[in-house]
Amino acid sequence: MYKILRTILFSFNPEWVHYFSMNGLKLVCKLPFGKAMIHSLFKTSGNNLITQFNGISFSNPIGLGAGFDKNARYLNELEALGFGFVEIGTVTPLAQAGNDQPRLFRLPKDKALINRMGFNNDGVEKIKERLNQWNNRVQKTSNHSLNQRLIVGGNIGKNKITPNEDAWKDYVICFNALHELVDYFVVNVSSPNTPGLRELQEKESLRKILTELQNQNNQFNIQKPILLKIAPDLTLEQIDDVISLAMEIKLDGLVATNTTIDKKNLLTPDATIDSIGAGGLSGKPLQKRSTEIVQYIHEKTNGQLPIIGSGGIFTGADAQEKFTAGASLIQVWTGFVYEGPAIVKKIGRHLKK
Repeated sequence: MYKILRTILFSFNPEWVHYFSMNGLKLVCKLPFGKAMIHSLFKTSGNNLITQFNGISFSNPIGLGAGFDKNARYLNELEALGFGFVEIGTVTPLAQAGNDQPRLFRLPKDKALINRMGFNNDGVEKIKERLNQWNNRVQKTSNHSLNQRLIVGGNIGKNKITPNEDAWKDYVICFNALHELVDYFVVNVSSPNTPGLRELQEKESLRKILTELQNQNNQFNIQKPILLKIAPDLTLEQIDDVISLAMEIKLDGLVATNTTIDKKNLLTPDATIDSIGAGGLSGKPLQKRSTEIVQYIHEKTNGQLPIIGSGGIFTGADAQEKFTAGASLIQVWTGFVYEGPAIVKKIGRHLKK
């Protein structure tokens, strides 16, 4: 059924379809028993899927990666679809429009997307308001039929206009603003769509950002896990630097990986790729490399550094591949676009076997 719907949706602008689809789902969930009906169709349940990660209990290990619900607008709807966790953002201190449109492109032959969104978001204060509303709602309905609350991660970044030497200040602003409202944080220095951002993956730049955040974290009564999201384009030497720093400062984990700038060996013609221009590639072409990085980190640290695996996950077998490589949780994004709203249920069914 979804394949037919997907064919229709894929004939329209990807960014427009994203908001059209999610707003449509929002309307359904507002109907009497609408959310319960959606959840009954797409939920995945069972105690054998409950996952402990950094002291947090996840109803299942299947999450939605950052960039899908940038502004915390659709948490209610994504919870209805059965996700164990959703990572909002990337959030920056100030609202920003992101890069010029068009900035999101489908590559159906490769089951992939290219995006150059550029951290478009409403800014930390507006997103903070929405998270406050969400948390108040969750507290009022703590005994609802979904059994266990949706875990929310906060993916944070810097504004485009902020120079790299001051980047740590942007991360601190977002961290402090959202600390009481999210369950964990992910530091995003690996998006290819903000000029110069990936330079912050160098060891000393990372040290400055992460230690500042840890210092802030220690000021709160309850500390929140801090993870780092890394690019799949890092060399092994660069990955070793990240691992070394993460182990040294006792970072809570890594997200592996973000999108890639490597667009070689695609089924989509080179002329089409050239016409699209810059952007990060996600989806099936990223699957092998992201799994290799997950496995490398897991083996290098003897499993002591928790990992959220992301990249090219479309099926239960894809998810199992990441878990076998050493991931504790997994995130989908492009797979959600291609596989549709039943992706969590399908992956969960496979994992329960």
